Amino acid sequence: MSRQLEVVPEDWARAMAVVAHPDDLEYGAGSAIARWTRSGKTVGYVIVTDGEAGIDGLEPGQAGPLRQKEQITSAAIVGVQDVTFLGHRDGVVELCLDLRRDIARQIRRFRPEVLVTATYELTYGMAAGQRIVNQADHRAVGVAVLDAARDAGNRWIFPELLGEGFEPWGGVRHVYVMGASEPTHAVDVTDTVDAGVDSLRAHEAYLEGLGREFDPDAFVRRLTARAGPAIGVRHAVAFGRIQLPGV
Repeated sequence: MSRQLEVVPEDWARAMAVVAHPDDLEYGAGSAIARWTRSGKTVGYVIVTDGEAGIDGLEPGQAGPLRQKEQITSAAIVGVQDVTFLGHRDGVVELCLDLRRDIARQIRRFRPEVLVTATYELTYGMAAGQRIVNQADHRAVGVAVLDAARDAGNRWIFPELLGEGFEPWGGVRHVYVMGASEPTHAVDVTDTVDAGVDSLRAHEAYLEGLGREFDPDAFVRRLTARAGPAIGVRHAVAFGRIQLPGV
């Protein structure tokens, strides 16, 4: 990563990360989340599926609870105690009103100023010759997060949430997208990269189920070392920042 990035401002108190599967955050954002919680910020996780279709050879009924458990353990390593699973079917998540409503409900409940999600681009990678197709669940969830951030602040969208006791919340200022092809901001994680590694290692059954050699330590350190120079540090996590209308 050759170009300079801006440092993510930390003038906020609450963030909510919304991704499709257990382990999605640990491939990029875990070290940043550890930094934020160590500085006193509150972060919550919303996981759209249980990742039950993610381990070949293990039935979904067994894999789902196991992956939930691993995600809760992983979240605790980086200081996150509030973890919500929405229960959508792994592998076939649709960009639909139900998904938007479910995410908007959690935004109204948690009332974050910042949202974190994974890239919703069709493909991702470092260069044109290396780009690969982004998984369908990631694409659907990323777009739904942007829509739900606006839905959460409008009382006339999903008015049934009012009946559930969830008042509108229009306080989301920015959405930070991990894995963006054109990142704009980064977080210095030099002091928290170890926590990011450990949070990825906590997905032990899933990583073993991949059936290939994978070194969480090497992966996280390589990723963060590549972004670090963009803000003049050893290790950083890069994001693309999206500003919501009216901010």
